[in-house]
Amino acid sequence: MLFLIMKPKIREKSSPRCRRLKHKDRLSLQLAVILHADVVGSTSLVQKNEALAHERIQAAFHQFSKAIESYSGITRELRGDALVAEFEKASDAVAAALAFQFLNEKFNATLSDDIQPGLRIGISMGEVIIADNTITGAGVILAQRLEQLADSGGVVVQGSVSETVPARMPYDFEILGEQVLKGFDQPVRAFSVSLKSGEELPTPEDHSEPQSTEHNNPLFPAKLPGDSYEALTGERLELPNKPSIAVLPFQNMSGDPEQEFFADGMSEDIITALSRLPNLVVIARNSTFVYKGRAIDVREVGRDLAVSHVLEGSIRKSGERLRITAQLIDTRDGDHVWAERYDRNLDDIFAVQDEITHNIVIELQVKLVRGEAANLFITDTSSVEAWEHAMRAAPLVDSHVRDNVAVARQLLNRALELDQNYSNAWVMMGWLYWEESVWNWCDDTDEAMQKALDSAQKALAIDPNFPMAYSLLANIHMVLGDAELAIVMGEKAVELAPNNSLVQALLGNVLIDSGQIKEGIQKMRKAIRLCPFPIPWYLMVFGAGYHLNGDNNAAVTALKQAIEREPESHLPRVWLASTFAEIGRLDEAKAVSREVLNIEPNFSALRWANSFKSKSHERLKDNLLAAGLPE
Repeated sequence: MLFLIMKPKIREKSSPRCRRLKHKDRLSLQLAVILHADVVGSTSLVQKNEALAHERIQAAFHQFSKAIESYSGITRELRGDALVAEFEKASDAVAAALAFQFLNEKFNATLSDDIQPGLRIGISMGEVIIADNTITGAGVILAQRLEQLADSGGVVVQGSVSETVPARMPYDFEILGEQVLKGFDQPVRAFSVSLKSGEELPTPEDHSEPQSTEHNNPLFPAKLPGDSYEALTGERLELPNKPSIAVLPFQNMSGDPEQEFFADGMSEDIITALSRLPNLVVIARNSTFVYKGRAIDVREVGRDLAVSHVLEGSIRKSGERLRITAQLIDTRDGDHVWAERYDRNLDDIFAVQDEITHNIVIELQVKLVRGEAANLFITDTSSVEAWEHAMRAAPLVDSHVRDNVAVARQLLNRALELDQNYSNAWVMMGWLYWEESVWNWCDDTDEAMQKALDSAQKALAIDPNFPMAYSLLANIHMVLGDAELAIVMGEKAVELAPNNSLVQALLGNVLIDSGQIKEGIQKMRKAIRLCPFPIPWYLMVFGAGYHLNGDNNAAVTALKQAIEREPESHLPRVWLASTFAEIGRLDEAKAVSREVLNIEPNFSALRWANSFKSKSHERLKDNLLAAGLPE
């Protein structure tokens, strides 16, 4: 089961800090956890004894930087009496902040004078721009505003930070309520965080697990250049002979990073609707969102993705009012084909999405056959609040992180309380149960799989033409061992959404897993054409398919790219070890096998090979044993 065993990340060792450092001097915009700290009453300290105050402040910052580094963070800036640091995980940032405050309090208690620097700390999640080791953006400003709410020795965090810290962590989050912060249009939920009474701080080695940031999300896109695309598929990445479009992420103009999901949801819904049309090539979200927050030339986007048109826009949400702009641009000359601005009430958002989608179809002269116009409606709920809860849940579902399941389920339960007939919410709920069953995240895996099946069936009872419900069913039946029914379900999903990259890839995975290798490879070709900045597991499935089909040189190319894009995963390495062993490159096979065991010490060649039922997979055990992996 190729896809089944690619995604869980919990047991895999990774070094996210190293991955960031090698890019740290290049201009980039990314989602990050930001810590901002400053010295309380620094002016007063300096007035008392300037030299000693500066010495003590610098010593405190040096100690704090050591704590930040030990918890996988990076100190980005030291500005007089303030410090800015970046983390990938919220739990890292909270642990580092509390560890430092504990040490600083102990140190100050040993001093006999009153030159005792005390720090207050704020932690936020948001997008930042990093250039020449400096960091700017709304996330930094928000962290600074939150820090100003803290007492000396205290830590205040944004609401989304408290939600992403695993519940098992020994922290108390005290609600400070909705805070009106300078520079932000909407109030921000804030919490004061402290160590629970009688508990100890987690150590840097075991304090956290992967969170749902894009840095460790298996769906995080990595660029696939045109020459690599050609090496993988044997085809050039060229402009198709029918209309094609890339929907770029809408800009969040609200001034509140917590509204980012709203703008992202707008883009994703439009992509999902357009991907149902067979006469329009639609690039997947994972490839368009690499441009998020970047200053871009649409002609460059057109060349990167081989599309004729780009949709870009912005959204400003203020209370119950929305301002949405959208423009359709020809990538060949940069001309605006169509543009519109919408000033509407919040509950008109779905109508605006529908209008934008239909205008794209009209302007690109996409031919619709009977029934396709009806499929263009954006969402299957009329409740904006239900939609908001589902959009907040979506990245948690996609993160494939065990500690995020409870929060995602809570959000989806609320969405379904608001609208029981919300098909997409039922499908996302089904994927949560599927993950719990497949990856043994629950006590009763059979019950969880039955709940996944029930959720998919509820979605289809509401909307018999909902593509992702069929993709979910395909994966359920693949796990249950009914390959024939799994393929039928996957093919139905592709029939309903022929230009949805994920739907194509999921069917490709099912086909390869069931032994229909060539057909699966063709589906993966289609998936990568629709997602030229591919999801890492696409590359692994592609490489596995090539290997099983006997095209081992192509397999090596694909699997090496998969490892490059997912360096902490052992799974593409397992396939590469098998490939090297089969073509007699045993030294390389054994070297890769050692990497597998470094990541997954309990790996068993027999158990892994036996998870496949197709005759095409029978040679895997012998290959892996030859590569030096334990039986």
